[in-house]
Amino acid sequence: MQSLKSIAHYWLNFTRSFSSTSPLSNLLKGRISHTHLQQIHARVFRIGAHQDNLIATRLIGQYPSHFSLRILHHLKTPNLFPFNAIIRVLSEEGNFTHAFLVFNNLRYHSLLPNELTFSFLFKACSNTRNSYYVQQVHTLVVKLPFSDEKSICNGLLSVYARGLKELSYARKVFDEMPEKDVVCWTCLISGYAKLGLCEEALSLFLSMVKKSSLIPENDTMVSVLSACSKLDMSNIEKWIGNFRYDLGCSGCDSVSTVLVYLYGKLGMVDKSREIFEQISSDGKRSVLSWNAMIGVYVQNGCALDGLCLFRLMMELNCCYPNHVTMVNVLSACTQVGDLDLGLWVHEYMKGSRQKSFLLSNANLATALIDMYSKCGSLERARDIFDQLVVKDVVSFNAMNMGLAINGKGKEALKLFSQMLELNLRPNAGTFLSLLCACSHSGLTAEGRQIFKEMSQCFRIAPKLEHYASYIDLLARVGYVEEALQVATLMPFKPNNFVWGALLGGCMLHNRLELAQIISSILVEVDPNNSAGYVMLSNTYAIDHHWSAISRLRLSMKEKGVVKQPGCSWINIDGVVHEFLAGSSSHPQNESLHSVLQHPLVVLVCSLAIPDDFISLDIICLFFLLHHQGHLGSSPNRYGENGMPKLGGGYDRIRRGFGEADSVNFMNKPGSRADLPSSSE
Repeated sequence: MQSLKSIAHYWLNFTRSFSSTSPLSNLLKGRISHTHLQQIHARVFRIGAHQDNLIATRLIGQYPSHFSLRILHHLKTPNLFPFNAIIRVLSEEGNFTHAFLVFNNLRYHSLLPNELTFSFLFKACSNTRNSYYVQQVHTLVVKLPFSDEKSICNGLLSVYARGLKELSYARKVFDEMPEKDVVCWTCLISGYAKLGLCEEALSLFLSMVKKSSLIPENDTMVSVLSACSKLDMSNIEKWIGNFRYDLGCSGCDSVSTVLVYLYGKLGMVDKSREIFEQISSDGKRSVLSWNAMIGVYVQNGCALDGLCLFRLMMELNCCYPNHVTMVNVLSACTQVGDLDLGLWVHEYMKGSRQKSFLLSNANLATALIDMYSKCGSLERARDIFDQLVVKDVVSFNAMNMGLAINGKGKEALKLFSQMLELNLRPNAGTFLSLLCACSHSGLTAEGRQIFKEMSQCFRIAPKLEHYASYIDLLARVGYVEEALQVATLMPFKPNNFVWGALLGGCMLHNRLELAQIISSILVEVDPNNSAGYVMLSNTYAIDHHWSAISRLRLSMKEKGVVKQPGCSWINIDGVVHEFLAGSSSHPQNESLHSVLQHPLVVLVCSLAIPDDFISLDIICLFFLLHHQGHLGSSPNRYGENGMPKLGGGYDRIRRGFGEADSVNFMNKPGSRADLPSSSE
């Protein structure tokens, strides 16, 4: 009865004030300037409208909490709306204690909270780590009762799962909800995924798909894929089996997206593509399915396939790329050295009014810095870095590594000093980039100092990759014996990267006897990997010991060791061409062979090296000359949507990366990409 009286009292006041104060209250809608606000507020007092609940509510929303509270306290008969307004202001300021006190004052005015009251209160609860207050609100929700109100239950669930990370309470709220919508399922799945409880998250997702007719939304799938990313490799096959069993249910497109991701983690790229093709047209309207498949290609070294799929997505115009899409595409551009497409991605992000997001999203900005650095456009990488809204350790590490691979070691050390001045604590990745910078620039003394300070000053224990980089630094400058001593005394068993670094130093400084010994060790460390055999073959080739190379090849054949084919790329007029050793899959294969039969080519190759040692780099170079001089007019560089074309079409065969150096000849000066070989 008291509640009905309160409602009647509110409507009476509202109707009385509407005719006299409605124009004034309309002036308080939206955000207004401080000067204009003061003028309106003075007018409110002049006409005696400061006791009007609607005007007071809107005034409270315009002021900070300390002033808003004064407006509330001056009301003689406040209704629920100004209370809701002040709770909202306090919640947005993160002042939970005062918000809770205002909430408790409702009972003294014989007012009952509504859905808005609880939604604002839950927002305040999310900013506190004190479960006592949340449990008090929870008790009140059950008592009033509001436990059947979907929005209130979802808010309470969100506080427990995302704010307090109290998943046991969150699960209890979830289980007691009479009707569950996508929001509550997503909230609990997200809570499990963020705490690393990936199996619980995936189990809940399976239950959602099986037991309800709900279709998972994009937010749901983001949390599910996040959980998949944290799965141990040993559990992936089990979950593939679980999801395969449930493919026939209503959310099969969502399940297929998860399977694409999981098969990709196992390296089963063809199986991922097979599942991707089974996703319906409606399912492919979500960018998440495309992101999953493009990510599988990129993470498994099939960059061109990923770029071709991205181009297909853009031409079908079925969905818009997001920052995850662009990070994957930029990673693919980095792998093949496609600067043109990387530039297109950058311009697309700026043109789609996402420039501010571009400079505030750490992952996207880091991917751009990495792409520009590795594609030889260091100035553009530095521009991105300088424009970042907030620079963290990850962005500094990316820029340092970019400077490192471009031989700018001293600049990398200066940048490290700037990072320390900003009170950013370096991590293991920071020191790896600095050691690489010293190695590529021959800064031996600086490298020694950094390796020493890493553990002594910053308390970061060097990992195997730090030792490998330090050994590479020593070996490159000729301190092969010292590098060998470091490899022997370090607390890790030397792997192929360590022995490869030592071998590279031996070959660089003509220590051929030691090089052959280390090559033999490299073969013993990883007998099924052809990289050791290839590097041993290179040591023989330096002295033109072709017969020894032939014997080595025979030994590989007897042991069943197959050399992975080398791969090179060349970018001509915006089209990326891929050459695979021993493959005739290039669409202009016949033209290329006719070029290789040219007398000048035969003469050059016969003077340089034997016929069976013609490198892919030489083939790429002659193909470039042939294309520019003998293939007539160049193809159109860009597609209909302005995107640079990709060579090979959409039906490309998946490629593997071999031991041959990967090169990228760009058709304009100053944009060559130095792509490391797989042996580095």
